[in-house]
Amino acid sequence: MSQLKTLFVKDIKSGTVVDDIFMVKEMSRYETRAGKPYLRLLLMDNSGEAPAMVWEGADRLQDICRAGRVCRFSALVQSYKGALQLKVSEAREVAEADVDMGLFLPASRYNVEAMAAELMELINSVKEAHFHALLMAFVNDGDFWSDFKKAPAAKGMHHAYIGGLLEHTLCVCRAADKMAGLYPALNRDLLLTGAVLHDAGKIREFSFAVPPFNYSDEGRLLGHMTICVNMLAEKLTALPDFPSQEALLLKHLILSHHGRYDYGSPVLPMTREAFALNFADDLDAKMNYLDRLSSGGEEEGYQWTDYQRNMERFLYVDGRGGSEQEAEDTPPVTSYAAPRGSRAERPVKSQGRAKKVKAAVSDQQPTLWG
Repeated sequence: MSQLKTLFVKDIKSGTVVDDIFMVKEMSRYETRAGKPYLRLLLMDNSGEAPAMVWEGADRLQDICRAGRVCRFSALVQSYKGALQLKVSEAREVAEADVDMGLFLPASRYNVEAMAAELMELINSVKEAHFHALLMAFVNDGDFWSDFKKAPAAKGMHHAYIGGLLEHTLCVCRAADKMAGLYPALNRDLLLTGAVLHDAGKIREFSFAVPPFNYSDEGRLLGHMTICVNMLAEKLTALPDFPSQEALLLKHLILSHHGRYDYGSPVLPMTREAFALNFADDLDAKMNYLDRLSSGGEEEGYQWTDYQRNMERFLYVDGRGGSEQEAEDTPPVTSYAAPRGSRAERPVKSQGRAKKVKAAVSDQQPTLWG
């Protein structure tokens, strides 16, 4: 029998009693100094995440509250160190067949089909027949295209939600398109093809059918760049006339797009197009990360974040990112990308008192911006 979810993480308020369904993203067992066991949980739905504690009945609830399970929780919402935390008194496992799993999958705020349509416009603007044929070989692969529109772009750092890979790819392609106009020496068709495919291996790097997102065996052992080069090689077998030199350059774009050895690239960028793709990819990943930090602010105006270890600095964010944006079908077109004349303006908020905001939750990953 279907169970109804009525309360979402974003609507949880301190001092209230919760009796609703959440996904367990993380579960860890600890002991107090007196040797009494307790559980630390991270609960989630498609609106966000909330920490929770189990102080009583940890032995019994440990088997119920395993990561990846959907449970109905009874809990008191408390404030701890300025953040909300659930004090769990009871938990009961809920069968996945009895709930809409889409309620627990974080998803892009933008319309997937609208983003896919804009990406197709960019693909169809590729003039070189062999590059266009290669891209269409991927698009016409039904399983690939379906997964490409669903996959996250990362496990935690940026675009870590359903549709995130498509959103990220579209933004990187917009930037690549604009760069090609600014720098005539760039091979636009090569660059745009690399931009479309640079993260395609992530459809196999991650397991994303149900949350929490995690790495597949193939993803951990090979990584998305190697997976993508393997996928590219498979498609090229059906395109025997594809120029070998341009196939080599395209593989270089894929393998070098993280820009540094310690970020996971086995080679450094060595061509104009490789530099351009690296910068476009890195820029969009960081802008999305900053949007997530911005959307966590409680007041208008600029706010300091906690120290960001992955960037080795504090950040001063203006609160205009993430959920603060007005609803759009596709990501707003910024000054570095203006495909097909479409425009979207971001709301400007008045400056207010600076306030420290929490960092977005990050996950350990093989590469920094993965």
